[in-house]
Amino acid sequence: MLIIQNYRILSLVIFFVPKNFDKEKKYLTGFAVTELFSLRTSGVKTHDDKNLVAINSKELENKLIELNVNFDSEKVFKYSYRPFDTGVIYYDTKLLGRAREKTIYHLKYENIGLILVAQPQAANLNYFDCLYLTNCLTDTNMYRRGGPLSFPLYLYHKNNLQEKLEIDERRTPNLNSEKLNLIASKLELTFTNEKEKTENTFAPIDVLDYIYAALHSPAYREKYQEFLKIDFPRVPYPKDKETFWKLVKLGGEIRQLHLLESSTVENYITSYPKDGDNSITTKIGIKDWELFDEKNKLGRIWINDQQYFDAIPLVAWEFYIGGYQPAQKWLKDRKGRTLDYNDILHYQKMIVALYETDRIMKEIDNIKFE
Repeated sequence: MLIIQNYRILSLVIFFVPKNFDKEKKYLTGFAVTELFSLRTSGVKTHDDKNLVAINSKELENKLIELNVNFDSEKVFKYSYRPFDTGVIYYDTKLLGRAREKTIYHLKYENIGLILVAQPQAANLNYFDCLYLTNCLTDTNMYRRGGPLSFPLYLYHKNNLQEKLEIDERRTPNLNSEKLNLIASKLELTFTNEKEKTENTFAPIDVLDYIYAALHSPAYREKYQEFLKIDFPRVPYPKDKETFWKLVKLGGEIRQLHLLESSTVENYITSYPKDGDNSITTKIGIKDWELFDEKNKLGRIWINDQQYFDAIPLVAWEFYIGGYQPAQKWLKDRKGRTLDYNDILHYQKMIVALYETDRIMKEIDNIKFE
């Protein structure tokens, strides 16, 4: 009862108006993501993105050489900067503003983590869209609403017997055992630390995919939008084995799309038909999307006077993640730059990922998981 009262009080403090909490009892029967994941970490804050973050390693090296920094390639790490925008960071704790070195090292190695933020709608939208994931170091401003946290799936352990601290090959799930036992009991499955082919088992990645699917449900977001405004989200416990695996499958598909690991993203639905210098000179904005197919809601976006990406679905162009519209922001952030071959492919993969995410979200809503 105290938890419920706290939700009401917090709601009034944040929004200054009474909210309808008729659904709170149902919502609170689910588990809080913050209770399931034992460790969480803020993203890196460089205080100098201009010099310490770059699109590729060569550009980063050139920046640091100009600053008379003794460049060390071993300090270059893959860096998730914004949704679908991954570059590199020079991870030198002496140069970074807030390196988060005590917690962030779990994401330096093979791992994956949810990126969530409390009160996500406070930025500009009355809709839960602050849901993404990472497989590397992450920026503190991943979302427009600042201050997201990464919830790594695994924890890596330092071998303190070595003079130089090294990472032990063993890793353990960053998941609360009590919550896992409840899930395992409901599903009549056995939890394993790593994914196995053994029948009647489930693993950390399955839990993450289940969460990712549930929180991508438009119906769930709409039903509990008032609660999703207040704090980090809660997720329903799986109601049965069949429903669990359906959601795991769909959540896994979205995960692979967002990390551009799915082969689906190479089935391009857009084109880049004109030759040119590939420079982005046009100011990119939502009004610059040019509709040419009313029936299928397809348009094109010009990057300069001669070149454009063609057949961009409106649903992909307008899709929000973390308060940003990735299909637009990715181009805006490259104004004045020249796209190379990989950039052109990346953008088209991203459009597929956004389009397919919208389709799968509708499919998730066909599953009654509460």
